[in-house]
Amino acid sequence: MPEPPIPDLVRRFYHDVWNAHDSSAIAELLTEDFRFRGSLGRESVGLPAFAEYVDSVHESLGDYRCEIEELVSEGERGFARMTFSGIHRGRLLGHPPTGKRVSWSGAALFHAREGRLESLWVLGDVDSLREQLRVE
Repeated sequence: MPEPPIPDLVRRFYHDVWNAHDSSAIAELLTEDFRFRGSLGRESVGLPAFAEYVDSVHESLGDYRCEIEELVSEGERGFARMTFSGIHRGRLLGHPPTGKRVSWSGAALFHAREGRLESLWVLGDVDSLREQLRVE
């Protein structure tokens, strides 16, 4: 059976893992030694640490969504321009819940190996997010 192309992996990663918050998709889509650096600055290695991060983001941001604005790939590498959003309902970046809908931009660089994602490095516009989290 041929390996899925990286655009399909990236789309499923955001749709299943993040938007649907389906933790069973983590083991299916990611390598055991998955290396991750998220848009909020947190880093992890391995599936349990990554699953914990996903849960923590969903606890802090209700209705959390990752929207792919643009996706390009070459071989086993992919790059996506993203928009992340949610309702701030839990502590995030040191800020108590505000109930505000927030969104920020990001750029994600993926590497795949043998039909699964092996690493992801995301750079997010955290300054914009912090500004939205401030209580006036």
